[in-house]
Amino acid sequence: MKNGLLIWNAALTLAVIFLGYQHFQHHSSGGSDTGAADTAKGKKIVYVQADSLLKNYDYYKDFQKEFESKGFQLENDLANKGRSFQNKVAFFQQRAQQGALSQDQAQSAQAQLGKEEQDITKYRDDQLRKLEEERLKKTEEFYGNIFEYIKSYNKENGYEFVLGYSKGGGILFADASLDVTKKIVEGLNKEYKEKETAKTKK
Repeated sequence: MKNGLLIWNAALTLAVIFLGYQHFQHHSSGGSDTGAADTAKGKKIVYVQADSLLKNYDYYKDFQKEFESKGFQLENDLANKGRSFQNKVAFFQQRAQQGALSQDQAQSAQAQLGKEEQDITKYRDDQLRKLEEERLKKTEEFYGNIFEYIKSYNKENGYEFVLGYSKGGGILFADASLDVTKKIVEGLNKEYKEKETAKTKK
């Protein structure tokens, strides 16, 4: 499960970085941002800090908690099934050593234990596949939310590039006056909160 979370973090970071290479064709003469973005007004390039976006976007934080919880639940479920299976194997071996089983009974018990082991393996694989599918779906949704919001945000600002900045990434230096991370995060969280509130009212 820990490896899955690492992959999840890496995928989301890359998704935000890729946003930096999207060229926005529409420019607007009206509308402006406040704070750090005011300094950037008139400059056609701004950036979003990928790490900060991951850390502060409520959508990501909520799903990360949900994903971790489901991972731990699956681990506990598999551990319980594994312990139960081992107990059955130990009981079978004990009875076999005591000569309490006929040959037919022993073969039947072995076949049943073999099937149960296959069922546990299939259950584990199915659950891991479902978690991975959910992670991929959430990653795509996460990326889509950011991309669509930035397109909407850019209609009021007319930037040509909104770059994804990350330490160790392709951008070696970024002027703090071009940082619009706070505004993007605030807008995304507001949008996310409104969607969640609408869901609870249905």
